[in-house]
Amino acid sequence: MADDNGNVLDTLDPSSVRRVHLVGVAGTGMGSFGGMLKAAGYDVTGSDENVYPPMSDMLQAWGIPVLTPYRPENLDAARPDLVIIGNVIRRMNPEATAVRERGLRQMSFPAALGSLFLERRHSVVVAGTHGKTTTSSLMAHVLVEAGKDPSFLVGGVTQNYAGNYRVGNGPHFVVEGDEYDTAYWDKGSKFLHYRPRTAIVTSVEFDHADIFRDLPHYEATFEKFVRLVPRDGQLVVCAAYPNAVRIARGATAPVVTYVAKEGADADYTPRGVSFGPEGARFEVMERGQSLGVATLPMGGLHNVENALSVIAAARGLGLSFDEIRKGLATFAGVKRRQEVRAEVEGVLVVDDFAHHPTAVRETLFAVRHRYPERRLWAIFEPRSNTSRRNIHQEDYAHAFTGAARASLKVPERHDKVPVGEELDVPRLVRALSEQGIAADGATDVPTLVERVAREARPGDVLLVMSNGAFGGFIDKLLAALRARAGKES
Repeated sequence: MADDNGNVLDTLDPSSVRRVHLVGVAGTGMGSFGGMLKAAGYDVTGSDENVYPPMSDMLQAWGIPVLTPYRPENLDAARPDLVIIGNVIRRMNPEATAVRERGLRQMSFPAALGSLFLERRHSVVVAGTHGKTTTSSLMAHVLVEAGKDPSFLVGGVTQNYAGNYRVGNGPHFVVEGDEYDTAYWDKGSKFLHYRPRTAIVTSVEFDHADIFRDLPHYEATFEKFVRLVPRDGQLVVCAAYPNAVRIARGATAPVVTYVAKEGADADYTPRGVSFGPEGARFEVMERGQSLGVATLPMGGLHNVENALSVIAAARGLGLSFDEIRKGLATFAGVKRRQEVRAEVEGVLVVDDFAHHPTAVRETLFAVRHRYPERRLWAIFEPRSNTSRRNIHQEDYAHAFTGAARASLKVPERHDKVPVGEELDVPRLVRALSEQGIAADGATDVPTLVERVAREARPGDVLLVMSNGAFGGFIDKLLAALRARAGKES
C-alpha cells in the first residue's frame, strides 16, 4: 500500500528483497534487527546521525556498514531493494525525504519484521505494560532448551545468548510486543504488525503519556491487539489486571489466565512460593492440579507471574512440564533486570530498568526479599516521558516501601512534558521521609554519585533504577567506591 509518504509498504514478498538499508540503525531495536537481517542472509547497510559504543561495536562485528550523517547520497551507496525507517526518524529527515522523492520501497521496522520473518512462523508475542523483556526472553529460552530452535527478537540483552536476537530454524518466533508508535506515517502500536498466533498480555496500566491521552486510549490499542490472535491461537492474560481480562474477552482466541496469587481463580497459579538468594521456588498449579515444582533464578512475585505466563503459553504450544521446568531453571536473566553489576568492599550495586511506579514497587520487593539482611538504598531516575510527569506522583510516594534510603534524580526540563505537569521530586522526597525512608534528591548526577559513594556502607544493596543511561551513574559510582576503598586501605 502506497501513500503520499512515498512507496510505503505494509507487506511484501521476502523473495523480492536482497539489499536492505536501515535509517536510524544505531538504535537498540533497529541495530539488532539489522543484525538479524544480516544473519538471515540479507545484505545490510545503515545510517545514523551519531553512532556510539556499544551499538557501533556490535554493528561492526556483524559486518554492517554505517553511513553518517543522514544524507541522500547514502542511498546511492546502499542501492537498497528496501529501506526500513526507524520510529525516531521524522518526515523531514534528508534520507526519509529522498526515499519518498525517489519512490523507493520503504517499511517501518515492525512491518518489515512482520513480512520478512513472522509471516511464515508461529509468532509468539509478549505484550503488556510491565515485564515484556523478561517474559519474552524467558519464553524464547524455554523453547531453545526444549530443542525447538526458535528465533527471537527482544528489547534487552539476554544473558544466556549475549544478545537480543536469534535466528533459528524452528517454527516459533518470539517477539517483544511494544505498544509504542511505529513510524512517522504510522502512529499505531508496533505490536499491531506482529501477527500473533500465541500472545501474552502481562499487564495493562497507563503508560507512554506522550502518545496516549489516558487509560482508555491506552487500553484501546490492546483491544486491537488481542483481536489479531486467531481462533486457533491462544491468548494468555494476567488475572491480576481486571482490565486486561476484560480486554481479552474481545478476542476470538481461547483465553488462558494466570496470576501469582496462591489459590486465586485463574488457570495457572503458584503454591508454596519461597524466595532465597538463589531465586524463587514454587509449585505450579494448572487448573487446580499440580504439575510439579519449578525453580527460577530470579526474585520477586512479578517474576513468578512472568514465569507462569510462559508456562501457560508453552503448554499451549505442546511442551511438557519437564521441558518447561528445564528452561526456567537455566534462565540467566536479562541485562538491567536486577543485574548485579559489582560488589565493592561489601557494597552491592544492582542495576534495573524499572521506571513505572508498579515496576519500582515490585523490583524493590524482589530485591528486599533476595537480600533480607542487607540495608536497601534505592536510587531512581525518572527519565521516561511518563515518569517525568506528575500523573503518577501519588503512586511513586507508595512505591519505595522496603527501602531504608531513597535518592532521586530531579529530571531536566523536557519539551514533551507540559509546564505544570512535571513530577515534583521535592514533594516526593517529603512524602517518603514521612514514611520513615531517609530520602533526598539531587539535580545532577555528580552530586548523587558523591553522596551515595560517601555514605554507602558495607552490607548495603544499592538498587539503581532508570530506563536510560542515567548519565553513566553506575560506572561513576563504582569508580568512586573503588577509589574510596583504595584510600581506606
